[in-house]
Amino acid sequence: MNLPNKLTLSRICLIPIFIILMSVPFSWGTWQIGEAELPVVHFIAALLFIIAAGTDWVDGHYARKYNLVTNLGKFLDPLADKLLVSAALIILVEMGVAPAWVVIIIISREFAVTGLRLVAAGEGIVLAAGKMGKLKTATQMVAIAVLLLHNLPFSYIGFPFGEVMLYISLLFTVWSGVDYFVKNWHVMRDSK
Repeated sequence: MNLPNKLTLSRICLIPIFIILMSVPFSWGTWQIGEAELPVVHFIAALLFIIAAGTDWVDGHYARKYNLVTNLGKFLDPLADKLLVSAALIILVEMGVAPAWVVIIIISREFAVTGLRLVAAGEGIVLAAGKMGKLKTATQMVAIAVLLLHNLPFSYIGFPFGEVMLYISLLFTVWSGVDYFVKNWHVMRDSK
């Protein structure tokens, strides 16, 4: 297994730790930052999320630079992204920070694209993520990170940056999903 695939697996392994940090009521105190209050555990979980999200860029860059792109990586990388983003979004709904309908649309798109990938895999075709999908993932990661940090540092100026980014990521999620299906509809049309 090459380094990019190991990085992708490490991202998957960080997800349960992230979930535990956000779900178990640890009493590690809070930081008062201006008018905002940030639980220390949320900061640690957000930092872990940012590190995990950062491995997405690192593994892809390293795989392309050193010609280490594999079918396993093409499968695992988007799966790791979907698992990380879905876990974080569900937790944000539970916290009352993200609207459930937005999260349902985002996760539904991920299931639909995964279904298309499974049909393609059954036909011996590997569908890699496109540029729109990468933009979708980037906006989702930024939105989630800011929301996990309770909209810091933007809460100082009263601008709901995390919420705005969540809706921007929703736009890119729907757009990239439609684009993905339009470009790869031949897989569904030609499947046996």
